Order: sequence, then structure tokens, then C-alpha cells
Amino acid sequence: MDQSVLLRGVLDKGCRLTSSVNKARQPGPWMDWQWENAVAGSIAGIATVTFSHPLDVVRTRFQVYDGRNPNLPNYKNTPNALFTIARSEGLRGLYAGFYPAVLGSTISWGLYFYFYNSAKQRYIKNQDKTSAFVHLASAAEAGGLVCLLTNPVWVVKTRLQLQTPQHHGRPYSGFSDALKTILKDEGWRAFYKGLVPGLFLVAHGAIQFTAYEEFRKIVIEFRHKQNSSIDKSSDLLTTVDYATLGASSKLVAIIGTYPFQVIRSRLQQRPSTDGVPKYADSRHAIKKTAQLEGVKGFYRGITANLLKNLPAASITFIVYENVLNLLKQIRTKD
Repeated sequence: MDQSVLLRGVLDKGCRLTSSVNKARQPGPWMDWQWENAVAGSIAGIATVTFSHPLDVVRTRFQVYDGRNPNLPNYKNTPNALFTIARSEGLRGLYAGFYPAVLGSTISWGLYFYFYNSAKQRYIKNQDKTSAFVHLASAAEAGGLVCLLTNPVWVVKTRLQLQTPQHHGRPYSGFSDALKTILKDEGWRAFYKGLVPGLFLVAHGAIQFTAYEEFRKIVIEFRHKQNSSIDKSSDLLTTVDYATLGASSKLVAIIGTYPFQVIRSRLQQRPSTDGVPKYADSRHAIKKTAQLEGVKGFYRGITANLLKNLPAASITFIVYENVLNLLKQIRTKD
């Protein structure tokens, strides 16, 4: 999962929840808030993955392609890649690795939500800590734990997405076969390939959240200047605003952290038929990419990534907010 996609929704409602809990100390609303946000986030995550998965496949193949990979064709650009995959592999190719993508996103959201709020409650007990510290420290802790627990799922997803008709060796038949084959042929350590750059990607959420807050302040100040009679306690943001701000902050985060995604994908690809990994570790992957491809190599597939994640960030915010409001309305009627 992109842990930062729902970060703003969690933080915003978390701040309001903390205030109400401190005043009322009532367990009922807290539990309602937990399951409502969990359900809303899971549905939003599934909707996002379903919509954007073909672009995720294209992005992964571009990230790994270095001109010397016999298992991958040379696509000219993103539209050409989508067309070629659809023609030669069909819908199955466009949705390669879909099951682990959905499973990983769902699990990641549930774990992130749990770890984030547990950490926030622990940090907030120390009144000397600022709210900014609480949010960022909680986000970093939750992101790191989620990365450690879900990395095996992302390894399988990456490998399934990289299977093409010209793949050498026996292909994985599916998610469970990939798990068993990786464990048998490479051992449990293979499930944690790409973990180091994955941990660095935890910064993605912090960057997006910071950018989101700054953009949000600018929009609110602009709205108040346009209409000074409006109560300043109102942020005046609409669903369209949240979607736009989410996409804009996502762009900033992607540009800053994308090289880590490329390195992670390259480390997670399947070893050659002789069983030797193409890259020994993160340092080796960075060195070889820089030597052979230059800066461009660290941004392979970024077009597909932007096409996937910018609309996805908007869709996730829209679905999340609407589902959450619907669940609250249902609970209120009951």
C-alpha cells in the first residue's frame, strides 16, 4: 500500500477524535470511529487498486527494464506498453499480481490504522511533544512496522507482474505457488528483498502529509481572503478540494522518493535461471543503475506511476470520505 494515501483522512479525524476522547472518555464513539474508518479505508483501497492496477504492472516492468533483461520486452512508452500487454497477454497480463496487490493493500491499511493510532495515543501522553511530532513519529512508526510485515506480499506481487510470455524458466501459477516456490528455492530471506528501500519509502507519507498541510493552508487562506465574512474556523474545503490537494501532495512525494521504488522493484525481481540475483543488495543496485543508466534509470516508469497514483490519490480520498459519511449516517439512524 501507499501508506500516505489515507494519511490525511486519518490524521484529520484522529485530531478531532483525540479531543473528544479526552473530554468524554466514552468508548462507544471511539470503537465506531475505528471500524468505520477501517471499512472506509479498505473499500477505498480496493477501489483504487482495481482502477489503477494495469498502470502498476506497466510501472513495475519499466522500473526493472535496463536494456539487458531478456525476460522483459522493450516498450516504447506507457500507451504502447498497455496496448502490447493487452494484445499479447490479455486481461490476465494487465492484472498480473492483482490478488497480492489487493491483499497487501487491505492488510496494510488495517495494520497501518492500528499501529498509527496506538503510537499516537502513546506519544500524546507526553504533553511536551508537539502535535506535529506526534503525527510524524506515529506515521513513521506505523509505516515501518507495516513495511516489515507486508514485504513478502509485495515481493510476490512484483514477481507476478514481471512474468511475460518470453519469461525463462517455470512461471509461477499464482500467489500461493509463488510463495511456496520462493520459500523452497530461495529461502525465507527472499521475502525481504527490497526491505531497505521500502523502509526509506516510509518518508513518502511524511513528505505527502507536509505538502498536503502547506497546500491546504494556502487554499484556506485564499478562500478567506475572497470572503472575509466567513467564519475562520471553517476550512471551506470540498470533496473536489480534498481530491486536488491529495493529488498535488502525492506529486511532491513521488518526485522525492521515486528512486527508492525503482531500487526496491529491481531487488525484488526473480533471480535468473542459474539462481543468481541480478543485484546483491541496495548499494549494488544503486551503483549499477547509476553506472549503466545514469539519473534516468532511477526514474524509469515514472510516467505510468504518475498516471496511476495521481488519479488514484483523488479517487481514494473521494471514496474514503463518501463511505465514511455513509457509515456514520447509517449508525446515526440506528
